[in-house]
Amino acid sequence: MTARREDLYVATVPLLLRGRLLVATPPLVDPNFDRSVVLLLEHGEDGALGIILNRPSDTALATVLPEWHELATAPGVVFSGGPVAPEAVIALARGGEDGADGWVSVLGEVGTVDVGRDPAGVGTQLDALRIFVGYSGWSPGQLELELEQEAWFVVAAESGDPFSPEPDQLWRDVLRRQRGRVAMFANYPEDPETN
Repeated sequence: MTARREDLYVATVPLLLRGRLLVATPPLVDPNFDRSVVLLLEHGEDGALGIILNRPSDTALATVLPEWHELATAPGVVFSGGPVAPEAVIALARGGEDGADGWVSVLGEVGTVDVGRDPAGVGTQLDALRIFVGYSGWSPGQLELELEQEAWFVVAAESGDPFSPEPDQLWRDVLRRQRGRVAMFANYPEDPETN
C-alpha cells in the first residue's frame, strides 16, 4: 500500500498541532533542524513553540539543577531545545496530573513542569524528566509555510519520545514506526552523495 501525499505532509494544516511531532524531512537545509524531532508545546494563530527532543549537550544536569537530576532520564544531561532564547529553560516530565502545581499537560501524562520550585512541591509523582535550554519558535504563518514546503513530517507523538534513552536514534525511530513511504526515510543516508 502506498502512502498518499496528504499522509506524508499536512497539506491543510489544522490550527492546533500541540502535542504532535515535527520530524525534519531530509535534507533540511537549516543546520539547527537537520534530522531533528520537535515536540510542539503550543500552536495557534500567534505562531508555534516547540522543543527539539534529540539534541543532548555535554552539560550534566547535576551541575545545573542538582535538586532535579535524580528524576532525569538517561542520559542525565541538559538538552538543546532550539536556537531561540538559549537562556530559557523548559522542563518536560512524565507522570504529572492536571491541576498539580507547576504542571501543564502537553501530551496526556507528559507536560511541562516548573523547575524553579522544589521537586517535592510539584504535587505529583514524576517518573521521567528532561531539561531543555532554548526552544524552537515560529511566527504566525511561518510553520504553516514550512509545512507547505514539505520541510516537516507531522506525526503523532508517543509518551516515551521526549525521554528516549537513545536520543541520537530518535529521528530514525520515529520515522520507522510510521506507515508507508514515510518509514523509508528512516534509512536516508547521513550524506546522500556517498550512497
